[in-house]
Amino acid sequence: MTPPPQLDAFLATLDARNASPHTRAAYARDLADAWGHLAAEGLGDWTEAQPHHLRGWLARRHGEGLSPRTLARRLAAVRALFRFLRQQGLVGHDPGAGLKLPRATRHLPGTLEPEPLHHLLDQPADDPLEARDLAMLELMYGSGLRLAEVCGLAITDIDPGSGEVRVLGKGQKTRIVPIGDKALAAVRAWLKQRPAYAAPGEVALFVSQRGAPIAPRTVQARLSRLARKHGLAGKVHPHMLRHACASHFLQNSGDLRAVQELLGHSSLSTTQIYTHLDFQHLAQAYDAAHPRARRNKA
Repeated sequence: MTPPPQLDAFLATLDARNASPHTRAAYARDLADAWGHLAAEGLGDWTEAQPHHLRGWLARRHGEGLSPRTLARRLAAVRALFRFLRQQGLVGHDPGAGLKLPRATRHLPGTLEPEPLHHLLDQPADDPLEARDLAMLELMYGSGLRLAEVCGLAITDIDPGSGEVRVLGKGQKTRIVPIGDKALAAVRAWLKQRPAYAAPGEVALFVSQRGAPIAPRTVQARLSRLARKHGLAGKVHPHMLRHACASHFLQNSGDLRAVQELLGHSSLSTTQIYTHLDFQHLAQAYDAAHPRARRNKA
């Protein structure tokens, strides 16, 4: 059953706030799922929803194996919709208020140790497309860029003279971040090769073999290929480079606020997860090096 028209009006407010297509699609998907349950319960409009309806929806999805984190995201989408409906004077209460969810386990982001990462990045490119790949990886690790941010860079976003890159991040927010010498050298190496691949008039910094802006899936596949080629163990994905940038920066500087600005986090609490990574690194080093930490293994 098609959701009532208030959903389209709510999604339009996300467009007005310059929410990313990914965010909009997630809201639309989560709210469509909620409405499917409400419609199956016999409701004809969002305004008829009561707490027990939403509680039943979440309980069913939990029974189907959805994680607490996913359930929390779906409930947050419903609450956002009802805030909008209240602002429009269509409802007087939020049926999702007060609902409690199973506690989510906070997972630390995957990262890479400096030595294998440097081994990967220091390999010479075997062809022009590998030069492109290495430039992208250097920007993700050296400047903490997200995969979508790297794919969205234009040639004019790079300023070799100042050693900076202009990045369009989440929420259409722009930030200026520094580029390290190695990343800048890798970008320059790619720029020498780029004219042979870019379509006429194409402004994207990183292009595919067909000349169009490179797609995130292509970057993921190319990174996996490079990691296997150079012997990195385990699954390596682009976001691990951003995590490595944050954790290595924090380990060496201790400046959480600078990490926040580099990554483009709107809230310091988002950045604080890297303090856990830093402590994890400290604990491992302590266990390995301190004589009072060594344990006899039975």
